[in-house]
Amino acid sequence: MTHLLRGKQAGIQGDFSAGIGPEVVVLDDINRYGINSQVSAVAYDPVQSLLAIGTNETKFGEGQIYVFGQRRTNAIFELPRRCSVKSLHFCADKLICFDTKNDLNVYSLDTKRLLGSYSPPGIVHAVSIDPSLDYVLLGMGSGDVLAYDLEYGRMAPFKLPSFWKEFDPRAKITPIVSLALHPRDIGTLLIGYAEGAVTYSFKQNKPLKFFRYELPRGAPGGTANPAMMNMARRPFLTHAVWHPTGTFILTGHEDGSLVFWDAKDGRIVMARSLTETNIDKPSPSSYSTAPADGEKEPLFKIVWCANQDPEDTAILIAGGASANSPAQGLTLFEMGRTPNYQTSSWQILSQYFSNPKRQRMLPIPPNTEVVDFCLFPRASPYFAGAHDPIAMMSVLRSGEVITMSFPSGYPINPTNQLHVSVSFVHPFITAINMAAVDRSKWLGLVEKRNIGPPLVKGGVEAHRPMKRFEHRNVIQTAHADGTIQIWDAGHGDEIENESTLRVDVDRAVGRPDGTEVTLVSFSGAAGELGVGTKAGDVLLFRWGRNRYAGREDNSGGPGAAGELVDIASRGDPVLTEGLIPMTMVNMQNGPVTALKLSDVGFLAAGFEGGSLAIIDLRGPAIIYNGHVQELAQQGKRRKDDRGTARDFATVIEFSVMTLEGEQWSSILCHIGTSQGHLGTFKLTPQGGRYSVQLAGTVTHDSRIVQISPLSADNGLPAYASQAAVAGLREGHKVNGTLLVTSQHGARISKPPSSKGAHKSWDHFLVQSAAVSNFEDSGIALITLGDDGYARAFSIPALREIGNVKISHVLDSQRYRDAVITSSGDIFGWTGPAETALLNIWGRGLVLNRSKDTLFNPACLVPPRPTISNVQWLSGTQHVTASDIDILIGGPDRIPSRRVAALDPQAPGGPNTARAGAAGVAGAAGVAGAAAGGEGYWASMQRAMTERTQNLNILGDSVNNLEETSSKWAESASKYVETQKKNLFMGAVKSKFGI
Repeated sequence: MTHLLRGKQAGIQGDFSAGIGPEVVVLDDINRYGINSQVSAVAYDPVQSLLAIGTNETKFGEGQIYVFGQRRTNAIFELPRRCSVKSLHFCADKLICFDTKNDLNVYSLDTKRLLGSYSPPGIVHAVSIDPSLDYVLLGMGSGDVLAYDLEYGRMAPFKLPSFWKEFDPRAKITPIVSLALHPRDIGTLLIGYAEGAVTYSFKQNKPLKFFRYELPRGAPGGTANPAMMNMARRPFLTHAVWHPTGTFILTGHEDGSLVFWDAKDGRIVMARSLTETNIDKPSPSSYSTAPADGEKEPLFKIVWCANQDPEDTAILIAGGASANSPAQGLTLFEMGRTPNYQTSSWQILSQYFSNPKRQRMLPIPPNTEVVDFCLFPRASPYFAGAHDPIAMMSVLRSGEVITMSFPSGYPINPTNQLHVSVSFVHPFITAINMAAVDRSKWLGLVEKRNIGPPLVKGGVEAHRPMKRFEHRNVIQTAHADGTIQIWDAGHGDEIENESTLRVDVDRAVGRPDGTEVTLVSFSGAAGELGVGTKAGDVLLFRWGRNRYAGREDNSGGPGAAGELVDIASRGDPVLTEGLIPMTMVNMQNGPVTALKLSDVGFLAAGFEGGSLAIIDLRGPAIIYNGHVQELAQQGKRRKDDRGTARDFATVIEFSVMTLEGEQWSSILCHIGTSQGHLGTFKLTPQGGRYSVQLAGTVTHDSRIVQISPLSADNGLPAYASQAAVAGLREGHKVNGTLLVTSQHGARISKPPSSKGAHKSWDHFLVQSAAVSNFEDSGIALITLGDDGYARAFSIPALREIGNVKISHVLDSQRYRDAVITSSGDIFGWTGPAETALLNIWGRGLVLNRSKDTLFNPACLVPPRPTISNVQWLSGTQHVTASDIDILIGGPDRIPSRRVAALDPQAPGGPNTARAGAAGVAGAAGVAGAAAGGEGYWASMQRAMTERTQNLNILGDSVNNLEETSSKWAESASKYVETQKKNLFMGAVKSKFGI
């Protein structure tokens, strides 16, 4: 009965929802796009070419780990407990995560599962992971160094005590703040304590050198604080890193000091800050009572980078700058080629560190600071992940990320470089919309622009079902940097055109203070994009070839109020074909609040001040410039309209249908306002241009959220499509009706002024709505209410068919921003930077996001760099990864196959002549030779014998290795010191045949 009554009122004879029952209203959780919470850590693996991003636990989501590969390849790793990700590290086929619960979590990139989780006995302050080892070295708060065995998921029988107590017995318990293995000699470990640094030798099982930074009275130090300069002090250490060849050591301190040390003799080569040098030496000016140059940021991270030649280096520093400095960012010291250590004087070395080849600041967005970063090496995972980097990604305190080229610092846009989910925080999104685009149209929209080499190339996407006959869900995301990205979100199916379109609104507007986009509207049929900004700009972009490619246009500005400005020359110079800026206008009436781009050449916009504008894009020309007060004057005022509430347009739609009382169909523009007024404008051709006149107004009971034009005969959409407008020339008539949804109800009526059928709901407010079709069974009105339920209502009876709960998925504060499509997909926000793709006509599918393949077994970790020939000839003992594997793992551990593959001479390696291996306990230094195999110390003795041309230095017996090894090491060291020069010169002469 309700169907008949409301159908008669609306002019609809049939039931368009007859084939839809409550059993089909089931929620499918299809996909997620974006990052669920604030970014806390990033890591990159150059071997597998994968990017990992970790997040903090916030009210919007738990801490998670995202791993991204090429194109849309991705996987999500959940943490065992609710906490935040502290740091991420790749190691061969594993991903290691340290969280804020002090747990070590190991994930397999192959199976995409958690292999194990371990809680160390204490607080972990520093971590060292080397791709050639199967161990994680842990620097504890107690000063001890422990090792976790990644191969067998347990702690190794290896422990180093706090060596700083040996150096300074009066020192309190000093936590370890950094750990770093020598970049070329894996047998040397750099341990950074809070009070200083130590180099430890695995070969000799003892500390080699101690590095303590002391500032005498009158030395300015890093802060140059007058209150502190009159006393001697020892700034705490925060970082300790190796020179890429291991020749020098750089330590960072809490006062901003950067101290360069000679790794061999432990002397300071140069102490400096980001701006000053020789800060460890008193000077008359140091006693000045002038105030310090503002408080400085802490040193967040220091990386000593190597180019292809490890002697050619650069130092990248996050933090350490003055808070009052106008330029904030990352500091880069391009050091150039390192002077030859053997032949260079002390003055040359000091001058090298005091005067870099080039020093500059890599810019970051204003009012932010970099708290972490990772480099993108081209191939090698060694040298602390800083060998020949091509780019870098930085984490800002806000949780956003930025990507820059290295070493130029030129910003890299993530479009078609990184997964679309990364773009949600690169930077944050200010506006989002979804458009249904015909598949054939979308496949043809592939822009041509100059882009650099891909940064992430790993992984393989899983095969998904094909849906060729559905319109594509094309997303438009506007970002805080004034750019818009357009990409296909799909339906959980195979995406044929995975490329992303990019539009630079900031460049098109030409406003130097930046542009914040508030609304976007995309027409795939016309290949056009409409953009509205907070400053009141309305811009049009159209698909085509860029006539101004390669040219930079610095002119800008919106022009006078209400004046159309040609902006065709303001396109991106590197874009050859794509969405090119065409025209813009600023009505100077506040931000854009409603925007609609039709498929037939019209653009309508509403502004916060109440203005309305309709633009004919054929000219282009503004064919209507009015105000929403015209709608209120013609419409019937409600009692609550007596207040001073401001009225402005909230939704705009174009249709083709026959107005009530007319015989022919027309192009119509329907505008709904925040006060519930609905105005219908008629667009008619006149003298080669279209004219606009207000046809009528209807007043609803609350804010209008959706306008859906329908055919009263069959329920098909009556939008202003290109086919519908073409049919007007042949006299085609569309018996249309409008389904208008407001926050308090819905109304079906024939425009322009008919009341029609009405349905109210009292227990919830509708925030978003759309008409959706369920397969071939009919159509229904889908609403999203503030009570957290999505409901389906029949048409025209407007009775509730069914409902599903969505509050457990979507953010209740952002229901108004959710988009509902004609296929029943719901695209809404789950948090500040993550969206969910749901479907109301589902089968109860649960989200599964880890189907893609991440690990490629054919990509093998290369062998670790070793000491140079000069170092070998001069007496440096060569230690392999397999030797360290035995030292740390103990004599009973089965050698790792992966480490053996990296070292051909290792036990189990392809060139191994003997099956046995010697075991050496790490901390105690005890050892015993395995039966039938060559012991570790015997191997070193054999290497020394070869190096000294079979000189008889093997006087000691190796039968009792525990007692003789230390004596042998002492005697060998003395001999090498006395014979080093003669041996080196003799070897060089022999190579030249002298």
